[in-house]
Amino acid sequence: MNEQKEYIEGLEDTISQFLKPLKNIPFKIAIKAISGCKVIPFNKGDSKDQQLLKDLIKATKVATKNANQMGIFASRANEVGNHIEPFMIGALNKVGLKADRPRTKESKKKAVGYPDIFIEDKDGRPNYIECKTYNEKNYQTTQRSFYFSPAERSTDFKIIYDARHIIVSFKIEPVKRGGKNAFVPVYWKIFSPDNLIGQIKHEFNSTNKQMYTKEALLAEGGIE
Repeated sequence: MNEQKEYIEGLEDTISQFLKPLKNIPFKIAIKAISGCKVIPFNKGDSKDQQLLKDLIKATKVATKNANQMGIFASRANEVGNHIEPFMIGALNKVGLKADRPRTKESKKKAVGYPDIFIEDKDGRPNYIECKTYNEKNYQTTQRSFYFSPAERSTDFKIIYDARHIIVSFKIEPVKRGGKNAFVPVYWKIFSPDNLIGQIKHEFNSTNKQMYTKEALLAEGGIE
């Protein structure tokens, strides 16, 4: 085997190993690896965490009621989660917490990506909230529903504090409002992802510019 062939085979083997999913990765380990920040466990026996949960419950009830009354006019059910975030931010502020879009290390507010909301609780502690939606049919399925990835620039990642992480999930049902199709939250649940386990799946990706080259073009045409 010549040196070049041996090098290529070694490289292919390395890449194939790298592309295999990493399974059973704890959420808190993934967050620490990407952001450098710790996931502080939610402690049910701690009085400050108990107060935080009371405030979250109060805010979630307000958000559910307001969103239900107004209706969410999204074209698809999987877009409802984005539309419910403003209701949750408004409700969190209404119950006395300081809630807003998370800021990056460069102090830029960022809406896209995990997590959805940053809150400072009544004890001045940082916390991150992720809003999710589900329906009765997909609640216990294996559908991918919670994910995040590193920002292209590390300074753009939205987690910049050691903090508690909370998932607020709303059960959504379709309704008619004013003759139009809408979605409304009818139930809610609050989760701690402290012990959440997931997998990290690598992918190969490229841009349009890299894919659509003259050298790769085999044929093209228009309407005939």
